[in-house]
Amino acid sequence: MLSKVALIQYPPVLGNRAETIEKAVSLIDAAAQAGAKLIVLPEAFIPGYPTYIWRLRPGGDMGLSSEIHALMLENAVNLDGQHLNPLRSLAKHHQVDILIGINEIDNSQSRTTLFNSYVHIDCHGAYANVHRKLMPTNPERMVWGFGDGQGLRVNDTPVGRVGALICWENYMPLARMALYSQGVEIYVAPTWDSSDGWQASMQHIAREGRCYVINCCTSMRGSDVPAAFPGRKQIFTDDEQINSGKSSIIAPGGTMIAGPLDSEVGILYADIDLAEVRSSRRSLDIAGHYNRPDIFSLQVNRQQQTAAVFSGDQKSKSRTA
Repeated sequence: MLSKVALIQYPPVLGNRAETIEKAVSLIDAAAQAGAKLIVLPEAFIPGYPTYIWRLRPGGDMGLSSEIHALMLENAVNLDGQHLNPLRSLAKHHQVDILIGINEIDNSQSRTTLFNSYVHIDCHGAYANVHRKLMPTNPERMVWGFGDGQGLRVNDTPVGRVGALICWENYMPLARMALYSQGVEIYVAPTWDSSDGWQASMQHIAREGRCYVINCCTSMRGSDVPAAFPGRKQIFTDDEQINSGKSSIIAPGGTMIAGPLDSEVGILYADIDLAEVRSSRRSLDIAGHYNRPDIFSLQVNRQQQTAAVFSGDQKSKSRTA
C-alpha cells in the first residue's frame, strides 16, 4: 500500500512566531490538499533557526546577541499554551500527521531557557511526541539548553512508524540505534546542514536502518530575513544564499526518490511503500537478526531532566507529550 509524504522546504519569517505559523499553515494545507498524509518541516522552523549565531563574535557582539536572543525568547513556542493550535486544528481537519521544528520555551522550569525541539502532531491534533535536541552543536549552545531522552520515541501513524533525530544528533550512533530498536520505518532528519557530507550521511542511514529517510532542510536567502530583524544589515546581505537546503527523500537502501531540492523553495512529495522496508531488512536488520544482544546492549533514560537533577537531586519529572 502506497502512502504519500511531503517535505516542505521554505524559509520561516525569522524571529516572528505568528507570521511563521501563518506561513506553515498555508504550506501544510497545500501539501494536505495534494494528498500527503505525513508532512515534515525543518529544524527550528518556528520562528527560525539561529543562523546568526555562526556569524556573531562571541566576545565582541554581546549587545546584539542579547537583543536577538530577547526577540527569539519572546517568539518561542510554549507547548502548554495555544501557540500551535492552528497546526493542531489543521492536522485534525485534514487527518494528517505533522512534524515541525520549534524554539521551545518550557514554562514549567526556568521559563527563560530555550530548547531546540521537534514536535509530532498526530492526525487527531494531539501531541504524539516532543523531542528536545540532545546536544546543541558548537555555538548553538549559546542559544539552546541540552535536551534529554524522553522524546527518543517512535510513533505509529497511518503511514508507518515514525521517529526523528535533529541535525547532528544523526551523527550519534546510539541515538540512531534508539530509533532502530523501536522499529522505525520512516526516519525524519530535520536539519540546517546542507553540505555534501550530510547528504551522504542521510543515504548511509537509509542503508543502515533499511528505512525511508526524510531529510528536511531550509532554503533561505538574505532577502528572506525581515527588515526589522536586529542587526540585519550587519549580519546578512540581500543577495546571499544563506542556506541551499538540499532536502531529499531517500528509500531503504539509499536511493534518492525525491530531491535534492537545491537553492529553491518548494514541497517535495514521494509515495512510500512499507513493504520495501520489510523486504530490505531481509538481508540486514540491525535491530533484529543482524543484532547481537548477547554482546551489545542499549539503555535509554527517557525521563525528563529537570533543574533539580543537575543540582544533585536525582528525582526527575516525566513530561507527557
